[in-house]
Order: sequence, then C-alpha cells, then structure tokens
Amino acid sequence: MRNIIVGTAGHIDHGKSALVEALTGTHPDRLEEEKRRGITLDIGFAFLQLDDVSLGFVDVPGHERFVRNMLAGASGFDLVLLVIAADESIKPQTREHFEICKLLGIRRGIVVLTKCDLVEPEVLELVRLEAEELIRGSFLDGGLNGEAGGGLDGGAPIVAASAKTGAGMDELRRQLGRIARETPRKDASRYLRLPIDRAFAMKGFGTVVTGTLIAGEVKPEDEVELFPSRRRLRVRGVQSGGKAVNSASAGQRTALNLAGIDHQEVSRGMVLAAPGRFEATARLDARIVLLPSARRLKRRARVHFHHGSAETIAEVHLFGAQEMMPGSSGFAQLRLADEVLALPGDSFILRQFSPVVTIGGGVVVNIPKRERRRLRDPEAVSFLEVQERGLNGDGSARAAALSAIVSCSGTASTLADLVMRTGWPESEIRGLVEVLAAGHKLRVVSQQPFRVVSPEAVAACLNRVASEVERFHRANPLAEAISKEDLRMRCASALPSEVFRAALEDAVGKGKLAVTGDLVQRAGHSIDLQPQEARVKEQIEREFARAGLEAPGIDAVVERLAVESRQAQKLFQLLLRERVLLKISNEVVVHRNAVDHLRKLLAEYKRTRGERLAVGDFKELTGTSRKYAIPLLEYLDRTGVTRRAGDYRVIL
Repeated sequence: MRNIIVGTAGHIDHGKSALVEALTGTHPDRLEEEKRRGITLDIGFAFLQLDDVSLGFVDVPGHERFVRNMLAGASGFDLVLLVIAADESIKPQTREHFEICKLLGIRRGIVVLTKCDLVEPEVLELVRLEAEELIRGSFLDGGLNGEAGGGLDGGAPIVAASAKTGAGMDELRRQLGRIARETPRKDASRYLRLPIDRAFAMKGFGTVVTGTLIAGEVKPEDEVELFPSRRRLRVRGVQSGGKAVNSASAGQRTALNLAGIDHQEVSRGMVLAAPGRFEATARLDARIVLLPSARRLKRRARVHFHHGSAETIAEVHLFGAQEMMPGSSGFAQLRLADEVLALPGDSFILRQFSPVVTIGGGVVVNIPKRERRRLRDPEAVSFLEVQERGLNGDGSARAAALSAIVSCSGTASTLADLVMRTGWPESEIRGLVEVLAAGHKLRVVSQQPFRVVSPEAVAACLNRVASEVERFHRANPLAEAISKEDLRMRCASALPSEVFRAALEDAVGKGKLAVTGDLVQRAGHSIDLQPQEARVKEQIEREFARAGLEAPGIDAVVERLAVESRQAQKLFQLLLRERVLLKISNEVVVHRNAVDHLRKLLAEYKRTRGERLAVGDFKELTGTSRKYAIPLLEYLDRTGVTRRAGDYRVIL
C-alpha cells in the first residue's frame, strides 16, 4: 500500500474543508468553535482509499492569523491541493500558502478551482488563466529541476470542482490517484521521526499523540524517545486512518498511544524519534531563500523559525555577508532560542519577527557540533557546499559529505556521531566509510567501538608524537625510551587512544619510531655517554660486581661517586634497563654475574644433594644473611628457577 499525505492550501473560505469532506466523507474541522464559526482554526484530518493508494488529508486554516497552524501541518505534505475559489480568485493567503509550499520543497500538486457552480464559464476561464499565471515557473508548472509537477504535460492539472454539486469531483479523484502513484514514498528505512501536531487524553487509553510519520516505522511495544526532553517512552498502540494497525510506516498519518507520560507533558512541536539516535540542537547551518516580497535580511536579524510542527525564535548569522537581498539565497547559521530535532535535508520556514509575515525558508545543510566556524571563513562556505551537494546527490556526493564531516570534527567520529549528524542508517554510513577507506580518504582506527578519522588527523598526530619523542631524547640523554602512556598524555591526550595507536603504528611502519613492549624511542636510537659518564657507569658496575649477592644499596654507591646524585641515578637506571644489574626486590639489586653464579650453585646442589632446599641450606650455600636470602629465593620463584613447597624450595 502506498501512503501519501495530501495537504490543502489556500485563502480563508475558499472551500478547502468542504472539498476534503466531499472527497472523503469526513469533515476535517474537529473543534466546536470551528463548527460554530464555519472556518478552520487548526489543522484537521481525513482519509481516503483509492485502490492501492491510501491518502491522508491534512486540512489547514486559511486565515492569516492562523498561518502558524498551517505550518504545523504543511511540513508533512507529499502533494498539495492549491485551492482557489472561482468566485474570488487569487487572494493574499493563496499566495502566501503557495510560497510556503515552494519553500518546503513540495514537488507535486493539483490546482483546484472550487465553487465553480457559482460563476459563469467566462469567469471560470479567467480564474483558470490567473491560476496558470500564479504557478508559472514553479513546481506546479513543469516541476522543480525538471521533475513533473503532476500534470499530463508536465504541469499540475487545474481541476474545476464544486463540493456542493459534485461537479468535477470524479476527475479530481482520478488525478489524485494518478499523481499519488507517481509520488515517491517516504523512506521507511530511515530512523523513526514523528513531529507531534496534537496531544490529548483518551478515556481508557491515556495519552495519545498524532502526527505525520516522516521517516521510519513504529509498532506497538516499541520504545521511542521524546524530544527535546529526551524521555524514553513505550508505545502501547498504533492507529492510522482511524484504525488500529500492527505498524505504521513513513508517509502515514499516525496516532500513538503512549505509556509513562501525561498528555499535558506533551505538546505540539515535540518529536518522537528512534531512541538513542539523535540529539536536539539550537544551531543549524542552512541554505536560506528570501522571497522577492521580503525586506532585506540583515545579519543577526530575529525571525520566527518553523520546522515540522515546532516554532521558535531564531537569530540569523549570514556566512560572508552583512545582509541578504530580497529574492536571493545564501548560507546562514540559525541560532535558536529553543532546541529542535532537525536533520540535514529538513525544510523550514522563516517569518518576519514583526509584523509576522512569511519572508522565506530553506533547507538544513549541517548540524554543527564540536566545530566553531568563523562566518567569514571561505572554508566554512566550501564545507557547506559539499554538504548541500550530498543532500540529494549520488553516492560519491554523499561520500564526500561524510568525509568532510569526519575531517572537520578534528578527532575520531563514532557511528553514533555520524548518525546524529546525517540521519543516515548505520548500514549506509558503514558502506560509505568502506568506500572512502579503500580510497585512503578516511581511516577506520577501530571496529569495536567503531571509530573513523581523516588520514590528515592521523598524520598530524604522528608528527606530534615523533616531535615529542625527539624532545624526550634531548631532555633525557640517558633514557633509552619513553612509555606509551606518558607519550600519549604529552601530545595526544585529547584524542581517542585509537588515533594515537594508529599514528604510532604508522610511525613504526615509516621507520621513524621503534616500539618495544610499552616503550617508544626514535628508530636507531642509542645512548651516547660522555667520557665521565662512561667512567661512572663502569664504577657502579664494578661496585655491584664486587659485592656479589650481598650488593650494597644504591644510595651508598652514589655517595662515593664524583657526579651529582641525579646523574648517578640515571646511570643506575640505564644499567637496570641493560639488565647488567637485576632488581631482586625494592631493596636488593645485584649484578647479573652474581645471579648466573647462583644458578650454577643451585644446579650443582640439585645434582649432589637433591632438589629440596630449605632456607637455612640456601643461606649456607650462598653465604648470605636472611636479609638477602628471602628476596633472592622469591626472585628465583618468580623467574622459574625454584618453586616453593611449604617451608622448602624445589629446584626446577
């Protein structure tokens, strides 16, 4: 079943609601005041089944005071019925509604000349000519970018009809069915988004919300997230077309029964979305279009911002300009008074702050996150141009847009980051990353968790790492290497560890650095001692070699040296790294020759006296006191020469 949302547009009292009732049998006005006054004050809904097409009608108010209500329903239109009363022709709200439809990117529709029974044929023909003049060059006159606007000849059909007599209604239904079948479906594969246009309590059910499902699908028992409050809620039940259904998909008017929240906590302008996928934002980078009838738009101008069913105040910051002329377009950053859930590709409407009239609209191009671009920076505009091409472009344009997002982030991007920035499914993002990685335009530095980074970011990290290793060697000529963690904290602490690891691997692969265990040094690095340092090092070694297993403490040795204590300590550490000296315990350090001799003594003991060895036997064998015997035996246990068995050691 193809699900299509049909919206009405037009001046007050031009017969929009009567037309919907004649088509569907349902009058869309639901409020008591609407019925009493005979005018539509808020959006109303009705449904029509035409063979394999299900049409959901959104009827909007035509009065200028209720344009904000009209906007709450118009964002979900797939096609529009532009209603013009034959007895009044084109009026101010006809033009404003039509401009809004153009700005929202609606691509298909039908012009309906209502109340045709009230005028003579000559008058009806004149109104038809005026309608043709109004739509000339628009999406209803041959389409946008060459796409058909709904008519047999490439333009939208103009149908004269009367809700009162039924004249023209069969033709209108036929045209509706034909155009609806040609209208692309909304994407059910994307993550769920449902802008809420009504919230109320229903006896026996609790909280119910309604809206046009613009992406994804929803089923009973699904978990959803309410924006901007970020509350997680459970869906008790789903209705579409006035009936309970097992699931609702993108393109359907949908009512959800929600558990865990009072209806007074939900209002028009909120959005239900797939849980854990998105973030609300108060900043949007966008392409904005100013109507020819608008005033000049100056930098930092305040406007009314309408997106989906939400409305807030925005401050306009133009990229590279102080003002925008009527009829022109350009990039701007919109700084919102309230957070909204918006994604690249979403359309919006701008209305003048005062007096409140529609002045333009546009399309969201980017959701800025970490980056803070200067509005006069040419690179900022270049970035937005890449993002704009990626909105409706082919795979290569989308790949370029994704690559630019990762590159401008300055650090590694997770899969969740990229979903929030684009709204694309994880599978699509992974596919694009795979293509970009194969072309060396992106680098996957981790699969679990998934992290991707630009090659330039890895290269920059590599340069910082190599430079820091050089600085370390210059500052510590007697140190053989720096630890990985110390190195990361010095020059890459702000980056994910996966980026640092990738940079280190590249540095090793390019022969710049060498890694041994947890230590990093310049490739080919060796310690060059000054003559005096070499003599002191030899003196330390002789002291420990002469002492055997009862070696002196390092402090006692250092006191007898003709160098500063700090320098002597570094030479001592160098001997430990070279394993000339072996650290038996925190207090005991011996020369390796002494340990080699000890191994020979134990081997001879095992051959002549057996494998069992008591502490007393060990002291007698080595000629050491208990102060040295116990640490030595524990060292032998750790290194696999002996194994403790009660009060004895077994020589292995």
